[in-house]
Amino acid sequence: MGYQKEYKEKLTTAEAVAGMVQSGEGIKLGYFTAKPVVLIQEVAKRHEELKDVLFVACSTAPPVPEVIQYKESFDWQDWHWSALTRILANYYDNIVYAPITYHMCCEFVRDQTVNLGKQTDWVWQQVGPMDKNGYFNFGPINSESITSFEVAKRRVVEVNKNMPRCLGGNQESVHISQVDFIVEAPDDQMLFAAPEIPEPTEVEDQIAKHLVEFIHDGSCLQLGIGGLPNALGHVIKKTDLKDLGIHSEMFVDAYIDMIDSGQANGSKKNIDRYKAAYTFAVGTQRLYDWMNDNTNLASYSVDYVNDPRIIAQLDNMISINQCMQVDLYTQISAESTGTRQITGHGGMTDFILGAQWSEGGKSFICLPSTHTNKDGEMTSRIVPTFERGTCTTVSRHLVDYIATEYGVRKMKAQNQWVRTERIIEIAHPDFRDDLVKQANELKIWTRTNKID
Repeated sequence: MGYQKEYKEKLTTAEAVAGMVQSGEGIKLGYFTAKPVVLIQEVAKRHEELKDVLFVACSTAPPVPEVIQYKESFDWQDWHWSALTRILANYYDNIVYAPITYHMCCEFVRDQTVNLGKQTDWVWQQVGPMDKNGYFNFGPINSESITSFEVAKRRVVEVNKNMPRCLGGNQESVHISQVDFIVEAPDDQMLFAAPEIPEPTEVEDQIAKHLVEFIHDGSCLQLGIGGLPNALGHVIKKTDLKDLGIHSEMFVDAYIDMIDSGQANGSKKNIDRYKAAYTFAVGTQRLYDWMNDNTNLASYSVDYVNDPRIIAQLDNMISINQCMQVDLYTQISAESTGTRQITGHGGMTDFILGAQWSEGGKSFICLPSTHTNKDGEMTSRIVPTFERGTCTTVSRHLVDYIATEYGVRKMKAQNQWVRTERIIEIAHPDFRDDLVKQANELKIWTRTNKID
């Protein structure tokens, strides 16, 4: 059956769709790089006549959404703050963070419990061109996309001819029968692509060298965001590791060489054998080009990839995530500094739990031991206690291993005295004595009676 007639009937302009939006409505956007561009530009032009329109996004990617500058008309909710969200929040107070555990995202959308039950009036998402069977591919952003098309009152796709076609898995596309309006993006509209990945820093390289000692043939990997995945990819290439698997919330550039070299072939995975499973990808243009029609990959919805019960089915699961600070109680801060929102929680807990439930699995939380500010002052990322207002992203009860450039220490099932000693052991040497004194004052140091 041909779908060109239906396509032409549903084809319209971004201006026409924007003209249908009413005050008080909620618009769910495609997450990450699937955020539409021309649709947002057009509705922003109606700022003088609209009020209380809520946009729901996740990890806002460039270009800057024009609606944010009109705070009297539009509010912007972001499930996981990107660098762009963080910058915009310095200038506009109509941006709000929404904490979630990522694998539950489909559930939130489906049962309409988000935002006190405010209905999803619209879903707007960038997609690839329709195929001969009437399907629009979600490209590198699967997440909860199809769920939004199931529940939204009006459903719009912004067709981007430059969107890579990413294979499933499942729920990687939406059929034209589930779409109300089709808008075509300009031919030169590209997905946001990160700059070329820089060489790993010396600190990242050292952390990666520590971590690779815990990876063996047949391990299944999940790498979080940041420079560390790239560093680990560099280190793994220099080893004779083989038969690695990939099951990761985020697909990153570091996986390309692992797969192309044959080191990550997925042959030992308990599920999705010979496939690298993921729910979204953000990276360079090289990554998007490589992902296009790549049969090594399997795009899945987030309620599959991030479900700890699914992750736990993979033996020897190795989960590697990064954070900003750890305190002497071994609590993890990965999303805020004081009351300033920096990023988000995402699926960190999903993979921490899933990896620890996995047979032979391990979970690692990594961070450089120090931070140097713009004035050249070096501070410790391992602190006695968090600054007031800082959110605890991961409870100490869920922490398995913590790694810095000074080593890796197991925290799971250790008492507080042991945890305190171990976290100080991998702090920067310049700060260890002071941390000991602080631990003494907090009465969480085993050698209290030996300190004056």
